[in-house]
Parts: sequence; structure tokens; C-alpha cells
Amino acid sequence: MTRLTLALRQRPSQRLDLSPLVPHLLAGKSAREIERIELQTTRRRVAVGEVFRLRMGDAEQICIEGSCERLDYVGREMTGGELLVDGDVGIQAGRLLSGGRLAIRGNAGPWAASGMKSGLLQILGAAGDRLGGPLPGEMSGMRGGIVVVRGDAGERAGDRMRRGTIIIEGHGGPYPGSRMIAGTLIVLRSAGALPGFLLKRGTIVLGGGCDALSPTFVDCGVHQLLANRYMAAMIEPYSRPAAKLMRRPLRRLAGDMAVLGKGEIFVENTTEA
Repeated sequence: MTRLTLALRQRPSQRLDLSPLVPHLLAGKSAREIERIELQTTRRRVAVGEVFRLRMGDAEQICIEGSCERLDYVGREMTGGELLVDGDVGIQAGRLLSGGRLAIRGNAGPWAASGMKSGLLQILGAAGDRLGGPLPGEMSGMRGGIVVVRGDAGERAGDRMRRGTIIIEGHGGPYPGSRMIAGTLIVLRSAGALPGFLLKRGTIVLGGGCDALSPTFVDCGVHQLLANRYMAAMIEPYSRPAAKLMRRPLRRLAGDMAVLGKGEIFVENTTEA
């Protein structure tokens, strides 16, 4: 059966909340019911039918065409199915995602995958700041699932991450993996300064090193660990370059000794972090 498709008529004049447009909320609804769904906005009320041209299909497979950065909360609290977005999205894409697959063929704004519990989030472009991080006042960020970013990511990716895996195939901004509680963050290219700032537990892998490393990490030498090979096998279906990196000998740095100090950073470059 064909996908249920929502084609953006034109760039909206205000930001739109797309959290109602997920498979489990659209299941069983008619075309007329979907077109009448109100999208929370900043100024005036807007219904789906005013913003999108609807082509009915299987609500378990939704496609949003012509997306732009003014579409916020795409895939929020999604529990299953598939949501494919052709274009950019705004803030908090995949927020509290607990199942299914959200694929974005473009860039994502700040706080993508914030509070994510399970499922798969794929971003073919770049991700904004605080990928997988908590909102202000929250104690933990991403809690499970897999996030793959084919491009670069902004600052503090994986901030306060508790579980799950984030793979960034491009460059990372400053403070990647800051305040991590657990989980795995992999950055294939170079990262900004102070990765693992106040890292308690968890694993950070930097394929291209970083701008500056905190002195509160302890060099444990070069290793080719069995655990890394298991991780490589797990992530290979999502990112072959990341799996290849995990199979190489890597220098292990333990820390952050300024806090609990049970985390680790692996770097490929053995001369400088």
C-alpha cells in the first residue's frame, strides 16, 4: 500500500507544531478528519488542510514532502511505524520517540532526539545543538534508541545522555558528550573542545580527535577491545564507517576524573586527542 503523503503547499508564515502527524495518531482517520487537525502555532489557528495537500495511504508509513525549518516537533512521541521527511525540520525532531523510524532528508534543528527512548532517527544532513540532550530543567537526555547523523552536529551532542547510541559521521561541535551518564557517542571526524566534559559514565569515540581535551582524563594506552568489536557488529547496519572505526586499535582515556570518572574516550590519533 502507498504511503500517506502530506505535501507542504508553501513555506508557512509562522512556526507549526507537527507533533499530531505521527502514525499512531493518524491510524483509522479519514482524509477529512486529518485535514481538520489543528496544528498549534504562534499566532493564528491553522488546520492540516490549509498547509498540506493530502494524499491518502497507509498511516503506518507517512511522508512529508517539501518540509522546511519552520516545522517543529516532527515525530514527537512517535511509537511505531515510519515517518519520512523530505527537507529540513525545526526544533525537537524525534522528541520522546519510543518506537519506529524517523528519517529526515535534510537538516534538523536543536534538541533533535531529546528524551528519545527507543527506535531509529536518521538525519541525512546536519543536526543542530544539543542533539539527544535534555530540555532546560530536565535531568537526563536521550534514554535509548539509535541516532545517525550523516553530516555535522552542533555543540553538546549527547548532553546528559543516559542510554542509546548516537553516530555523527561528520564533525562535532564543542562539548560533545558533556555530562553523559551512560550510552555511546561516536563522532567520525574532528570534534570541538572539551569532549566528555563532566563525563560520569559512557563511551565517546572520536575518529578525528578534538580541539582540546580536559586534563582530567587519564591515558590508558592503545587497545583493541572485544567490547568495541561487539559494538561494531551492532552499529554496522546503520553506519559502516563507524563500525570500521570501532574495529581499529584506539587510545583509551578514562575520566572525567573531576566527577565520577567511570567514563571513557577513545581516539584514533595516538599523538594528540
